[in-house]
Amino acid sequence: MPFAAEQNHASREKLVADLKSVVADADELLKLTAGQAGEKLTDVRARLADRLAVAKERIEDAEAAVRERTRQVAHATDDYVHSHPWQSVGVAAGVAFLLGLLAGRR
Repeated sequence: MPFAAEQNHASREKLVADLKSVVADADELLKLTAGQAGEKLTDVRARLADRLAVAKERIEDAEAAVRERTRQVAHATDDYVHSHPWQSVGVAAGVAFLLGLLAGRR
């Protein structure tokens, strides 16, 4: 997987995690204000509850998309390694050599 694709994938995963955190905090806020009275507060809580439901659906969709893309990349990598075993071994050996050099310097 190219570096930009890995970075994009990591960004999506972080976004999903951040959104889950925001949704959880908003959900907790709704629960904490459940006993509060007032028409304006009731309206705000209702809108927030609706938006939370939509956000939860979108997060689930985003997670499913990330999982599917990860599966596709893993399958493509597996296919490539099976099609080009010696090139894959060479790349792995090269990476291991470079990591060994870097680790040996410390």
